[in-house]
Amino acid sequence: MKTVRWGVLGAANFAREQMAPAIHMAEGGELAALATPSPEKAKGFQAFCPSLTVHPTYEGLLADPTIDAVYIPLPNHMHVEWTLKALRAGKHVLTEKPIALEASEIDAIIAERDRTGLLAAEAYMIVHHPQWKRAKEWLEAGEIGDVVHADAQFTFRLLDMDNIRNRADAGGGSLRDIGVYTFGSVRFVTGAEPLTVEARIIRENGIDSFAHVMATMSNAAGRFTYTSTTSMRAYNRQVVTIQGSKGMIRVEGGPFNANVNDLAKVELHVQGNRLITDRFPNANHYKLQVEAFGRTIRNGEPYACPLEFVRGTQAMMDRAYHVAQEFTL
Repeated sequence: MKTVRWGVLGAANFAREQMAPAIHMAEGGELAALATPSPEKAKGFQAFCPSLTVHPTYEGLLADPTIDAVYIPLPNHMHVEWTLKALRAGKHVLTEKPIALEASEIDAIIAERDRTGLLAAEAYMIVHHPQWKRAKEWLEAGEIGDVVHADAQFTFRLLDMDNIRNRADAGGGSLRDIGVYTFGSVRFVTGAEPLTVEARIIRENGIDSFAHVMATMSNAAGRFTYTSTTSMRAYNRQVVTIQGSKGMIRVEGGPFNANVNDLAKVELHVQGNRLITDRFPNANHYKLQVEAFGRTIRNGEPYACPLEFVRGTQAMMDRAYHVAQEFTL
């Protein structure tokens, strides 16, 4: 297989604005098909990919023998069902995060992945971005010494109560939508897992609109404290700080929406008030994700974000929900 032919399952706005163009631009990838019952929604995709085949049903796309891989941007509560259907239809599958609503649900996807020999992955794009790779390189090289504390913040303001992120029936909530980033990014860079988890949440209409999580993390080098804040009611903020015994790594400028809110960059603060800043103005992590997915399919290259890693992040979210204390302001 020289070119991976992709189909998109559903005409979500995010797919039209980000992932479908990334597939279309990716080296070794071809945006070939879209499944949507709405010809009007299909027009937005055909505007930049006129050759697109449009299937009126999801089943029709999965039955298309010319499609190698499927990208699934459906609402959260539909992810497990259609990921499994895609695998059983013989398609590699990249599913938008969170791939499941509970860690135990990921076990069935892992089992089906192993049975079919196909690649199944969550669309956790940040691990493919060079700013996060650089942060991991600096930490592993000992640039900041032993990790003492990590802090991750991701907030944005969303007042449309009909939006799926604000709907309990669609698997909404701040942790499920953006906690995957505040939890997963620190796990990725440090290789640490939580020993203890505490959480406080504000709940609205059955979903957590705000969550503050505290944890004790552990990796091969030792233990450190961790805090995370996610909110769908506060002004935009994205920053991750990993503080060590002799330095600090700070990922900002949109560490989760690189080059959207601001220029993607990562800083290394070391003794003597020295600051090293690496900037990445041209890196598109969605495109890099598609290309990495294709290399794994074609060449067997190890994938940076296997389902086992994803399960660890979801398990941490499950723990936070389980122990969370609700409060109001």
